[in-house]
Amino acid sequence: MLPGMQHGTRHPALFSRALLLCLLALCACAAPSAEPTAKVLLFGEQHDQPDQQRQVAAAVQGLAESGRLAAVVLEMAEEGRSTAALPREADEARVREALAWAGWPWDAYSGVVMRAVRAGVPVFGGNLPRATIRAAMLDTGLDAAVDERARANIAGAVREGHCGLLPSAQEPGMVRTQIARDRAMAQTLERVLAQAPANQGAVLLAGAQHASRDRGVPVHLASGGKVGASAIHVVMFGSDRGGLSADEWRPAAFTPRPDPCEEFRQRLQRPSAAASAAP
Repeated sequence: MLPGMQHGTRHPALFSRALLLCLLALCACAAPSAEPTAKVLLFGEQHDQPDQQRQVAAAVQGLAESGRLAAVVLEMAEEGRSTAALPREADEARVREALAWAGWPWDAYSGVVMRAVRAGVPVFGGNLPRATIRAAMLDTGLDAAVDERARANIAGAVREGHCGLLPSAQEPGMVRTQIARDRAMAQTLERVLAQAPANQGAVLLAGAQHASRDRGVPVHLASGGKVGASAIHVVMFGSDRGGLSADEWRPAAFTPRPDPCEEFRQRLQRPSAAASAAP
């Protein structure tokens, strides 16, 4: 029984103070927990969902402020690029130049990148350089870089991502490219962690397929032997899991978007339409 209740309203100040303390305690219990203490925290996102990127930016800031973050690795910049040489006060133009930012909407990811930079945490590109993509597509050695189940999962995602319109002859090359990208990001994380203090880890932000435990970057981290499976924590967003594998699913506001398959079909039809109209 709360102090003052046994006397009805004779001690309203005591009752109000006790009630306030209880409410504060309940709020503390209901508050979201801190980010996991895993050595590698992977965020798998949908690129056109701003609330997901906002949540990752907040996580980066929280980890940096607690002194637990050594680096951020991004799918959105190529392997070999980083902000490590920049001061905290570097403006966005210098940051974009250091990362050779291209092809991705800066406004969507500037929160993640700039919060890290302002905290003195370097940001590294982790994606496969574009100049090496063709070589990856032809590299049959990549077929054995993951097991049959993971390769089947990637192939299914490639078909779905191309709305079932990808010619079957192109599928193996697209699967190899996905594997090469995942491996490049894993290798970047391994290099970052090799130089990180024992009490710090790294964040990776990538598309959900890249982050999935059963086919993406975690597979290559575990097979590399430098980062154990228990040191990896995969976070994804929303309620539609789509066969993806994660350790944690967080709610996120959904932003409506045009049908990507309809846009893809229209792109495919433009060349044929132009060709049929040619004399």
